Amino acid sequence: MADRVVHVSRERLPGWIDGFARRHGSFTAGLRSDAVTLTASDGAVAVITVPFLGWSPVGEPVPALLAHVGQDRTVGVVLVRLGGYAVGRFVGDRLVSSKVDSTYVQGRTKAGGWSQQRYARRRGNQAAQAYAETADVVARLLLPHVADLDAVIGGGDAGAVSAVLADSRLAPLRPRLQPRVYPVPDPRLRVLQAFPEQFLAVEISLNELA
Repeated sequence: MADRVVHVSRERLPGWIDGFARRHGSFTAGLRSDAVTLTASDGAVAVITVPFLGWSPVGEPVPALLAHVGQDRTVGVVLVRLGGYAVGRFVGDRLVSSKVDSTYVQGRTKAGGWSQQRYARRRGNQAAQAYAETADVVARLLLPHVADLDAVIGGGDAGAVSAVLADSRLAPLRPRLQPRVYPVPDPRLRVLQAFPEQFLAVEISLNELA
């Protein structure tokens, strides 16, 4: 069987590892800088990606992983699509401050020639204005807490997230930006509130060989 990827909440991770052992027998745990690999006696392999790098594991790989995953972290979140944004600060899975709003960016046109160019310029200007507005909010909500942030996590459109964080004022946040931009629908408060279900989940690549 080819590898499949599963996402497991941090609360369920200890039980998932126990279930892996029940299904496949005893395992050895290998340690990498970004993952813990479980290799079972029947040949099944689970590669557990370590979230919130870097980490400095102490002791055996699995207890070290569970201790790392179980920590409550302060995380800045920037969700951006052309239709709006949601910016928040989380402690663990608790949203402690936020700002959510919609922005208007004109849809694409099927017109050609000068009309198409005019619409494209207008759309580009509206997008730039929307990103600047979002950057203002990010600066107001997250910059005062930059020293306390363990990570900054983006969601929505990767290009839009990059455009917002390219604002020169936000340079102190960029070293904390996690590489993955998570898929989300149009940013709304309920989407922001539910976002920890994605960024706190642990990714596991699993090959059970059958």
